[in-house]
This record gives sequence, C-alpha cells and structure tokens, in this order.
Amino acid sequence: MTDPLLWILITIQMAFGVTDTLVHHEMTERLAWRPSQKNELRLHGVRNFFYSFIFLLIGWTAPQGAIAGALIFVLGVEILITLWDFVEEDRSRRLPPSERVLHTLMALNYGAILALMAPVLWAWAQEATAMPFAYYGIYSWLCVIAAAGTTVFGARDLAAAARLARIAPAPAGPLVAAIEARKHILVTGGTGFVGARLTEAMIAAGHDVTVLTRRPDRALDQLPAPIRVITDLDQIANDDQIDAIIHLAGEPISNGLWTGKKKHRVIKSRVQLTEALTALAARLTHKPECFIAASAVGWYGMRGAEPLMETHNPETNSFSHQSCEAVERAARAMERQNIRTIRLRIGLVLDPAGGLLARMLTPFEFGLGGPFGSGKQMMSWITRDDLVWLIAHIIADPRLAGAVNATAPGAVTNELFTKALSVALGRPAIFRIPAKPLSAALGQFADELLLGGQNVKPDKAQAAGFVFAEPILDPALRRMLGAAAKTRKRPWRLYGHLLTGQVGCSG
Repeated sequence: MTDPLLWILITIQMAFGVTDTLVHHEMTERLAWRPSQKNELRLHGVRNFFYSFIFLLIGWTAPQGAIAGALIFVLGVEILITLWDFVEEDRSRRLPPSERVLHTLMALNYGAILALMAPVLWAWAQEATAMPFAYYGIYSWLCVIAAAGTTVFGARDLAAAARLARIAPAPAGPLVAAIEARKHILVTGGTGFVGARLTEAMIAAGHDVTVLTRRPDRALDQLPAPIRVITDLDQIANDDQIDAIIHLAGEPISNGLWTGKKKHRVIKSRVQLTEALTALAARLTHKPECFIAASAVGWYGMRGAEPLMETHNPETNSFSHQSCEAVERAARAMERQNIRTIRLRIGLVLDPAGGLLARMLTPFEFGLGGPFGSGKQMMSWITRDDLVWLIAHIIADPRLAGAVNATAPGAVTNELFTKALSVALGRPAIFRIPAKPLSAALGQFADELLLGGQNVKPDKAQAAGFVFAEPILDPALRRMLGAAAKTRKRPWRLYGHLLTGQVGCSG
C-alpha cells in the first residue's frame, strides 16, 4: 500500500463520502428522519462498520494470508451492500441530481482504487498469515479519522432506522375532518413543507385539489393522486368552481442572507402571486368562499415577551413586519370582492420533515446544539399537523376572518425550546451560540429570526372553538422525534363528531 496514487484516490473517496453524508444524507434529504428510508439507513449503518474495519486495517497494517483474504471478502460484501443500496435508493426516493452525480464519481473512483489494490491484496494473501504494523504517515491518521466518522454515523444510522418506526406520520385524512362537504381547493405552494401535508390530507379526505406549481414533475412525483397540477392560473377556466384558495407559496424568508436582492424577491414573489389570485377570483363565475393567505408572526415585529393577540398593533421597523404586511395588504383586495379573507399569521412550524426543526436535528443529535444568544427570545410555534388542522377549521367556520394567529398557546423561550429538544433527543445542548458573532455573520437575518422573537397567542382560533392537538412543546417534540412511548389521541378523532354545522366557507 505504498503507491502514492492509491492513497490519493482513497483520500478523494473519503472526501466524496463526507460530502455525500453531510450534504445529502443529513442536510438535503434528512434520511434519519424519513420513515420511508428505514431500509436505506440499515444498509448505510452496516456498510459504515465495514468501512471502519477497512480503514483501520489498511491504514495501520499490511495484512497477510488469511487476514488479507478476510479483507478481500469484506470488500466484496461491501460492494454487494452498495449495489443493494443503489436499488433501495431508486425504489424509495427520488435522488437529487447532485447526489446521482456524486454517486457516479464515487463508483468510478472506487473502481480505480480496487484496480490498484487488487494485485497488492492478492500478493499479501499468498503470504503466511500475519498482521505486521505499517505506517503511511498522514494517510494512516486520515484512516483513523475516517474510521471514527464511519463508526459514529454507522451507529447513528442503525439507531435512526429503529427510531423511524416510532415516528411514522399519522393518517392525513382526519386532519381536515372539520370540512364536511366535498370542496375544490386551490393550493399554491402545494409541494412545500406545509403545502404537501395539507394537499395529502385534502386528497385523503376526498376533496378535489388543484396545485399551482413551477415544478409539475415534482408535484406529480411527491403528491398523491388524484390531483390536478397547473403551472399558470390561466389554466383555470372562468366557470371552474373553486371553493377555497390557500396561498402558501413564496420565496422562503429563512433561506439565505437578507441582501437587498433577497428582500426584494421575498416581497415580490408573495405580492405578485397574491395579486394574480385576486385577479383569478375576479373573473371566476363562482367566487371562492374563502381565501387564506399565509403571513407570519413576524408581522408583529420584535416585541420581546409581550403577549400578542390579533388586535395588537405591530412594531414596524423590521423586515419581518414589512414582508408580512406587504402580503396582508395585497390579500385585503380579496375582501373588496366580498370573499372571506384570512391573513394567517403562522409561527415556527415544527415537524422533522422540514422547517426549523429539521435544520436543528443534526447538530442537536450529535450533541452540538445550544441556545442562541441569551436564549430569552420567545419562540411561537405550532406543529405542522396542528396547522393543517387549523386551516381546515378556518375553511369550515365562517366566523373566522381577518388576521388569525396560527400558533400553539404555549410559546417558550429559546432556552426552554433548546432544553425540550435536547431532552426529546436524549442529548446534551451546552454549546450556546453568542449573539455578537451571529449578528456579525448573518446581520438582520440573525437579529430578527434567531435573536428576536414574539410571544403570540391564538386568541381568535380558540375563541372559535379550535382545540390544539399538541398545545405543549415537550410532549409534542417527544412524539415527533420518537421519544414518547405513546402518541396522544388527536382532537380531530376526539372532537370530529362535534363539528356538525361547520359545513364550509362563507362569503
């Protein structure tokens, strides 16, 4: 194993593996929290332990005889597991193009490694059985690091595969049980984090759903049938009957730094589509009964721990308020058509499938999490299923109009959120991130989204009789992350029979 080219190729393979694991498996695809990927995680876990054995053996020894034969056998089994993994990936998920390209490069590079290793291993296998010490300088230490990394991730992947059986999502249909009559729902952002679950629930409950998207291929691949997918509102005829419009689309506010161009895109994407939906409603023969436009609790501005209800005025000197107000101002045009309009001020939506919680899981799971700044900033949150349940309640209840806060009643500080998440994961959370470096690195984005907050109360929803399935953070996180022994009964099961009389939207 003294060929410099061989060690260069092995180092490149290590770099490819780190990139694939961190970028794709952890950040992009979040495999450890996708119930559909249990088998893939099991394969990854077993293969990683094989990698650990291989790295330690080739990095510090020159195995001979039967030990070299065992190494050849392990390499062969690893190849079979990799081929099995390729089949499982294609069966269970759509790989992003970057992951497919990287897998191709890894396969080619691995082929070159095996071609160079094969004669060396064969020669060692002819020797008497022994395992003499060998030292290859920096490459030996790289093998130690690689073995440690693959051992840690192998153990985590096997544990995650076992955990996924406990976090399978509940059936979607009961989430919209409040809507009794069959409806035709137009959803923008139907392939997004919230929109996909909402669309799944509507279809499961027997409603007709039209999804407006720029990616029809993604919509048809991810969303259940039967579904109508359009790429332009002009594809909706004037005599189409649309009972409700749920507007969730727009440039994500939490992705990327808040440059001038980013802020412009955030506001423009939301306002233009809101105006287009208003124009659609104006030409429809059958007017929609209600229009729900997604805003956010950022509308209130940075207000500290002050309890905020729908009747409160905002603090206006923040981009969070300005972007939300732009959407709400555009949405008010629907009211002038006598269409019941709801400006839904959504808090932090929690679910392992996406959003803030998904971004926090990897660092917290490896014990690297902690509060932001002082940790005293308030976090107003709602589980994703409760948000879908609330949207259905709004559609069904004609009393709800105007601003509606979509947050659980129990807002918490960032420090308490951090503690609850660490307990649910069974990990420490001691790495507090100081405010000044965060602010210096991320600017206004950090000041408002990470270090600022709001204590928002769902007064209107509760006054209208809405009952949250998960009003308290700790049990909600334990349920979502597979830590709780039992899942609480859902109020859409407990109270569904009490929803008589709420038969739809009303103008």
